[in-house]
Amino acid sequence: MRTRAWLRASAATMPPRRHGARLIIGLKACLATCLALLLGACDDGNAPASRSGYAGLGQEASAYAPVERGRLLRFPGDHGPHDGYRIEWWYVTADLKDEEGHDWGVQWTLFRSALRPGPDQAGWESANVWMAHAALTDANAHQFVEKMARGGIGQAGVQAQPFRAWIDDWTLEGPDIDHVTMRAQSKDFGYRLTLVADGPLVLHGDAGYSEKSGQGQASYYYSQPFYRVSGEVERGGKRHRVQGRAWLDREWSSQPLSANQQGWDWFSLHLAGGPRLMLFQVRQTDGAPYRAGTWIAADGRAVALRPGQIQLDPLDWTRQDDGRRLPTRWRVRVAGVPGGDVDVTADALQPHAWMGTRFAYWEGPVRLSLGGVGYLEMTGY
Repeated sequence: MRTRAWLRASAATMPPRRHGARLIIGLKACLATCLALLLGACDDGNAPASRSGYAGLGQEASAYAPVERGRLLRFPGDHGPHDGYRIEWWYVTADLKDEEGHDWGVQWTLFRSALRPGPDQAGWESANVWMAHAALTDANAHQFVEKMARGGIGQAGVQAQPFRAWIDDWTLEGPDIDHVTMRAQSKDFGYRLTLVADGPLVLHGDAGYSEKSGQGQASYYYSQPFYRVSGEVERGGKRHRVQGRAWLDREWSSQPLSANQQGWDWFSLHLAGGPRLMLFQVRQTDGAPYRAGTWIAADGRAVALRPGQIQLDPLDWTRQDDGRRLPTRWRVRVAGVPGGDVDVTADALQPHAWMGTRFAYWEGPVRLSLGGVGYLEMTGY
């Protein structure tokens, strides 16, 4: 109720529409506050788990569209936005190597958040807020930038076919989602990468219905884990030619967490020999974490994993710049998968990969003890 009242009061005090430039400046200035009020009322991503879960994702959302088992995912339509759902994202991570053998990690993420349920409207009546993160990581440094935009005026958005996702001049676009160019630029770093898939899309959970709590919280979730990457990364005005692998995650929901879930640990791994592995655990304030994942064979065949097959154990912890300690070295075990059990150690390429964004989290590339690369995301610490 307080959020709605604040929004009404803000709209009443905004400059009149004829002052277009001042209106845009004013909207940009209040977007961050608006999103924080909507998604947890806490700028650093640490809203009390008992109230709303990490970043407010455990807030009750019965007025929004529900995630239901049995809904068939349809492409290319589901590459685009989903009106009626409260939150969704287009999330790319890439593990790269330059011509000198130097390792790099790249992140490009676009989030859509709805301020109210129901169909979106065009122009200034749009209910959508957009947020984007870009990051460049190597063994020496981790850099990130955050952007925010309102919907309805062309500043940010997604179209399914031909595929295009954008916020300002950051773009992920191509004739279809399997052939895209990814761009982001800031004053300190940038990249321009071509991603071409050589394998199929993968549906997680039960044909794309991905449970997150065992209590009804879920999302629709699929990935493209088979991108081959080539292009350039830039830091401090110096460009590096790179090649490697990338992974796209697509997920949308209205309430992906329960109120007593404090955050998650998520892995996307390219194992030696060609298989891929997606794993996550959602940590709870009481009891054991909820775990799930997908084993993906080199030819794209996918097997949903049961919680009892997965063991994730933190080994080493690193204190971040803001004082928080997070596990940056993990033992990852998965039993009963094709080709034999998995037992690897995942080490952060850069332990200080803290994303000090509005809803803060850790995100960075990892290297595997038996060969292979991947990405790790940790929230709610």
